[in-house]
Amino acid sequence: MNLLKIKIITVGKLKEKYLVQGINEYLKRLQSYAKVEIIEVADEKAPENLSEAEMLQVKGKEGERILAKISDQDHVFVLAINGKQYSSEEFSKEIEQLGIDGKSQLAFVIGGSLGLSDEVMKRSQKQMSFGKLTYPHQLMRLVLVEQIYRGFRIMRGEPYHK
Repeated sequence: MNLLKIKIITVGKLKEKYLVQGINEYLKRLQSYAKVEIIEVADEKAPENLSEAEMLQVKGKEGERILAKISDQDHVFVLAINGKQYSSEEFSKEIEQLGIDGKSQLAFVIGGSLGLSDEVMKRSQKQMSFGKLTYPHQLMRLVLVEQIYRGFRIMRGEPYHK
C-alpha cells in the first residue's frame, strides 16, 4: 500500500519551543506510516474587539490562504467544535477506510483563533471535534499529530497507550 500523504494546514506560526519539539517527535515517528507535512498559513492581524463583519473578513482572508493549500484530490477534515467526536479506534478506522477507498491524500485543517470560514467548511468532507473544550490552536497541532500517529499504531495492531 502506498504511503498516505497527509497535510496539516494551520493558521499562524508555531512559536512555543516545547510544542515544536513534541510535534517534530511525532512527525519523525510517523515517517514509516505516512508522508506528513505541516503547512502554516499567515494569520490575519486583527484588533481584540471585532465586529461581526470584521470577524467574517478575517476568517475569509485566512480561509482563502487555507483553500490555496488544498488540492482537488485532498479529502479534507476540518477541526470544528461541533464536528463529529471520534474515539481513537474510530479515527484509526476512518483513516484506514479512506486508504482502502483510494483516498491517499488527506488534509486536516486547524483554523485560527476566530475559527474557519464558511468556504473552508463547505470544502471539507468531514468535521471532527476533540470535544467541547476550547484548545489553543497551536496545542491542537500536537494533539492532532499524536492522534494520527496513534491511529496508525492501532491500524497496524501495534501497541499504544490506552
